[in-house]
Amino acid sequence: MARREREPRRGREAARGSRPARARDGQARKREPRDAPPRPRPAARKPQSRARTRAGAGTGGAFGMTGTRRAALLAMVVCALALSIAVPLRTYLAQREELREVTASQETLRAEVGQLEQRKRELADPAHVEAESRRRLHYVRPGETPYIVQLPGDEERELEQQRPETKPAEDKAWYEQLWDSAAAR
Repeated sequence: MARREREPRRGREAARGSRPARARDGQARKREPRDAPPRPRPAARKPQSRARTRAGAGTGGAFGMTGTRRAALLAMVVCALALSIAVPLRTYLAQREELREVTASQETLRAEVGQLEQRKRELADPAHVEAESRRRLHYVRPGETPYIVQLPGDEERELEQQRPETKPAEDKAWYEQLWDSAAAR
């Protein structure tokens, strides 16, 4: 046993014994002889909650930041999220509106196709084609005598229908009206 006591200490005991004395409460700690039995360790302190420790130590809260810095960081995170969501959301809404427009135009085209198919069936009937050609083109069968009755107001209506539509003078700019009046003379 005597031999064991003389062997150099290893591990924590060796490190503790080789450290210089620390000053505690203004008093220097006395150095113990090497052969003295190890002193019992003082009871470990009960760990306090982190929030109390940080708040009491004055470190500035979580991550060592003040309230203003945390608010600025939160604002930057919110802005980054808003910007990352804004572009896809705008694209989604634009595509939804485009889909509505395409669907509406598709319904319009379906209705037009239905009307054209009806017209095609009507024109497939020879009796309907004959009636249209007599009414619109004034065709007659061989041996028939055509009569055209003209009433006093019919000539004016025909002329109005044949005239090309012109813009009213009110819609033109003043210099266009001036040029038209000079060119007409």
